[in-house]
Amino acid sequence: MDDSTPLPASKKTGRIARPLLAKDQTGWLRWLPGLHILRHYELAWLPHDMVAGLALTAVLIPVGIAYAVASGLPGICGLYATMAGLLAYAIFGPSRILVLGPDSSLAALILAVVLPLSAGDPQRAIALAGMMAMVSGALCVGAGTARLGFVTELLSKPIRYGYMNGIALTVIASQLPALFGFGVEAHGLLDESRQFALALLAGKTNLPALAIGAGTLLTILLLRPYPRLPGVLIAITGSSCVVAVQDLTLRAGVPVLGALPQGLPGLSLPAMGAGDVMPVLLGGLAVALISFADTSVLSRTYAARTASFVDPNQEMVGLGAANLAAGLFQGFPISASASRTPVAEAAGAKTQLTGVVGALSVGAMLLMAPGLLRNLPLAALAAVVIASAIGLIEVTDLRRIWRIQRWEFWLAMGCLLGVALLGVIPGIGLGVGAAVIEFLWDGWRPHSAVLGRVDGVKGYHDIARHPEALVVPGLVLFRWDAPLFFANAELFRDRVLDAVAGSPTPVRWLVVGAEPITSVDVTSADTLDELDKTLHEAGIELCFAEMKGPVKDKLKRFGLFARLGEQRFFATLGEAVSAYLESHSVAWVDWEDRVDGDAHDRAQKDRTARSIDPPAQAR
Repeated sequence: MDDSTPLPASKKTGRIARPLLAKDQTGWLRWLPGLHILRHYELAWLPHDMVAGLALTAVLIPVGIAYAVASGLPGICGLYATMAGLLAYAIFGPSRILVLGPDSSLAALILAVVLPLSAGDPQRAIALAGMMAMVSGALCVGAGTARLGFVTELLSKPIRYGYMNGIALTVIASQLPALFGFGVEAHGLLDESRQFALALLAGKTNLPALAIGAGTLLTILLLRPYPRLPGVLIAITGSSCVVAVQDLTLRAGVPVLGALPQGLPGLSLPAMGAGDVMPVLLGGLAVALISFADTSVLSRTYAARTASFVDPNQEMVGLGAANLAAGLFQGFPISASASRTPVAEAAGAKTQLTGVVGALSVGAMLLMAPGLLRNLPLAALAAVVIASAIGLIEVTDLRRIWRIQRWEFWLAMGCLLGVALLGVIPGIGLGVGAAVIEFLWDGWRPHSAVLGRVDGVKGYHDIARHPEALVVPGLVLFRWDAPLFFANAELFRDRVLDAVAGSPTPVRWLVVGAEPITSVDVTSADTLDELDKTLHEAGIELCFAEMKGPVKDKLKRFGLFARLGEQRFFATLGEAVSAYLESHSVAWVDWEDRVDGDAHDRAQKDRTARSIDPPAQAR
């Protein structure tokens, strides 16, 4: 967990600190890192956390409202989710600086579930979104408690780029009508794009709203390279002032947010019908996967900056607790924010108290000035979401992947099309399926090689890559570059038999170079047993070299090690070759032996010459 303060520059050693758990963190307290920080809080941190929390509030309010509207929910839900999530993460979250809240990467997911099921009923939409948050929260807490924080590492970069680019395009398409000052009834990227185009052709564009939205978007994008400037706050404040001063709501029909409900959210358990269960469960699962993938990456990034360590399992628990709190207090699914966390960092945040101050400030605004944002134009909120979605799009690294590995580029494009054509949740499922297939493919159809000796190069090498390599007569050295398991066991046997059939001389021994084999299962062990019997009938002895200890232990449990006999297992390929040569009296001169022999002959001639013609100083 992130228990260490950043190291002073004079004490930095170039190594990442992994702080030991303190004695008072054993037991239940280790699950509450925020309380541990509070017990060791330094008074000097307080001014930094207070200032950073107030600065963060200026971003939390407009962004929270914008993402709520983009998710098909009332704007107030974004503030409820922000407050509940920040307070819960301050207790359960391990990262001192991470800021959680509504996020653009989740907006399309939430909208995909809420929009078709709610049928325009805001209260039903709030209940569905709240239940999604609770499902994702429960999954994250359960996975973190079970120490499954590694699961998101199964998603490769191309797959993440593909589905995030697809989500970004979906979010942008859903916000374009609001940017242009009108609304459409559509669901999914293709349908929304078609309805948007039809509305444009029908002349529904509200030009004042479009001008405000475009100006807001341009302001945010131009100020993005300057993180110390609150670009979102400047753009939102400017657009609200324009609407208020020019009275554009009445004069030009520019849609605005209106006054927010006064007061704090109450504890409420979301309810849903039987027909909602499966979509909400699938949506919650997708939210858990994406939110933790984003949160873990961001958390590790900031931990590296501060030379500290964050436990990914506790990070998952913290994220889950934040989502559970958001769901119980009329919010919706949240994630770590790549746009608000830098604001907190730049403002000097030291601990999770920054988030607490931000949450309390948002609550104070709802209690004392709920009408403060009544003139906020919806086109400006759409611009905030579109600017964030643009930040999700990855192009540069995809170009690099195109240059170095075309099939992974097309994998990314497949995930993008899955999100765009099938919808966000099926597209995420496609991405996960692709990740599993990608993970299994190298092990399912791995590389294998017959090895030989190459003059001037130590070791044994693939004869396909070194046609000049020499093989020992009657001996096949076969290397298998993967774990041996049920999916590739038959292929292993076939390639071994092919290697025997392709030998230029009758085979007496086949030695498997087992160093790359990291595991075996029952199916593959049985296949090895059958292969040994097949080879034995042909007068060929099956041996192994460089097998790892844990793999040998498995063969011992399976009974195969004892049946084959310890004498068939060699520490190195060289030892196996020497044993074969000795047992079969094969005429074989290794290149090292030739080199050593030549060196010996030269040394002998030199000694003879010196004995016949001693040096001058000896005469």
